[in-house]
Amino acid sequence: MELPRRNLFRLVAGAAAASLVSRTVVAQSFPARPITIVVPFPAGGPTDTLGRVLADRMRNALGQSVIIENLTGAAGTIGSSHVARSLPDGYTLILGHWQTHVVNGATYSLPFDVVTDFEPIALIADCPMWLVGKSALPAKNMSELIAWLKENPGKATVGIGGAGGGADVVGTYFQKNTGTRFQFVPYRGAAPIMQDLLAGHIDMTFTQVASALPQFRAGQVKAYAVMAKSRWAAVPDTPTSDEGGVPGLYASFWHGLWAPKGTPKNIVAKLDAAVVETLADPTVRQRFIELGQEPWPRDKQSPEALAAQQKVEIEKWWPIIKAAGIRAE
Repeated sequence: MELPRRNLFRLVAGAAAASLVSRTVVAQSFPARPITIVVPFPAGGPTDTLGRVLADRMRNALGQSVIIENLTGAAGTIGSSHVARSLPDGYTLILGHWQTHVVNGATYSLPFDVVTDFEPIALIADCPMWLVGKSALPAKNMSELIAWLKENPGKATVGIGGAGGGADVVGTYFQKNTGTRFQFVPYRGAAPIMQDLLAGHIDMTFTQVASALPQFRAGQVKAYAVMAKSRWAAVPDTPTSDEGGVPGLYASFWHGLWAPKGTPKNIVAKLDAAVVETLADPTVRQRFIELGQEPWPRDKQSPEALAAQQKVEIEKWWPIIKAAGIRAE
């Protein structure tokens, strides 16, 4: 028997209202269980270390455990794909950065969209890239390094976090603007790259300042340039790429926190508030600085600021990547 149109309307409206109430109740009780932050890179690397400091303090702000899960591979795309497919309930997040949410969108054929399949929560920390080499390299500075590379075309090896990743992009830019050639050696993350660099198995790497800062301070690696417009506070004696002879090479692994697309706005707001509280903690801020990470200022710790940062970086890097023909293997 067909329902009268008025009764059918009431039934649909009632179901919609019930669904809204249900979502509101869930959001208001959030979080009711532990939250997982996916780090799409290996344990021990700069993103993992940053994530563990963040998670430990967010636990206090949220009143629930915050667990780090390392889902690695394919320059961070495996972990990103997992979060993009997760339930949008606020319990599965991703600590991503410039590579996972900008570069990979241009170099990989992804089963998800780096923008539309995620809900931005907040910017976390900023860390420029730098060029470091093994201690046995003969070059003492950038100009000597470029000269050495030109004298030995195609012989030097450079560790990168996967073909088509951030280091691949920066390394390609470097080669094009210096007239040098070297071999890329892909790894699953920054930690194994540093292990092989220290062992002398590779010659150089383009990486986050944070990933090589302890080794640099211990005199185990040589730092040739930081890829920023001004010198970085954590390594003030390292010249900028402009000073080193590669003008305009600015690249930064800025980190952000995302949830799956469709996560309720009030859950996003609670997560953002937890980030703001965490980044206001002097102990956390000092720990970030010791790691070579700079917390974003308070006005950038928002979903809107993260979305704007991602948009600006996509508009800058995607044309460069596509013009160079850089693609993940």
